[in-house]
Amino acid sequence: MVCNRCKTIIEQQFKREGFEVESIELGKVVVKGDKEFDFIKLEELLKAEGFELINNASEVLIEKIKISMIQKMEKNDVENILSELPKEFGKSYAVLSRYFSKSEGMTLEKYLINLKIEKVKEYIQINQLNFSEIAYSLNYNNSSHLAKQFKSVTGMSMSQYKKLQDWNRKELDKIV
Repeated sequence: MVCNRCKTIIEQQFKREGFEVESIELGKVVVKGDKEFDFIKLEELLKAEGFELINNASEVLIEKIKISMIQKMEKNDVENILSELPKEFGKSYAVLSRYFSKSEGMTLEKYLINLKIEKVKEYIQINQLNFSEIAYSLNYNNSSHLAKQFKSVTGMSMSQYKKLQDWNRKELDKIV
């Protein structure tokens, strides 16, 4: 999911360059027509707004992996996130894992844990589920396993986080 403010900024930058934007998704902008891109200028415009243009094949793969994992988290489809990556990208898990670790400095498993922890923070904020229900929705075997991971990553218990109400959530694209 891309926030409306981000979509607006990206669309404005593309329009300034004479492009008609067909759609904007997480990590992807589709434009109409066959106008030539001045990638350097476009990259500068996007960078000024806090975005980046990715044009290296391995970086594109890493971003596609992240996008896939984030989208599955948003749909609460967490059960087989890691095991579905090889089918989705046509590469073995070992290859994907090696690329990801080399690029991001963390394993796919650690990245998934961090995504889950941010989802837990979101659930705590909206206050619709108890801790056991949160654990179940994120495919944990029990809430104590989630509680240990949450404390390991954040340095505080889920109860402490809830009481704190100082919601220090990370943006999903800033997890690594």
